[in-house]
Amino acid sequence: MPKRILQGVVVSDKQNKTIVVKVERRFTHPLLKKTVRRSKNYHAHDENEKCKVGDNVSIEETRPLSKLKRWIVVEAAKTA
Repeated sequence: MPKRILQGVVVSDKQNKTIVVKVERRFTHPLLKKTVRRSKNYHAHDENEKCKVGDNVSIEETRPLSKLKRWIVVEAAKTA
């Protein structure tokens, strides 16, 4: 089974080797037919601590690394 890959923005890098990524999804409301935005925070493992707040990152699903971490950083793109 393929691993899920999500894209989001780093909102916190205060923890050691861990970042918090906000992933936003957009969908059409079934009744109102209006586009709705929902976001969720994911804790991801950042081994080299190269990601900073505001960076766009891709995270990949992995085995549980701690109580909250089930994702690792695959790719980090700096924002201007």
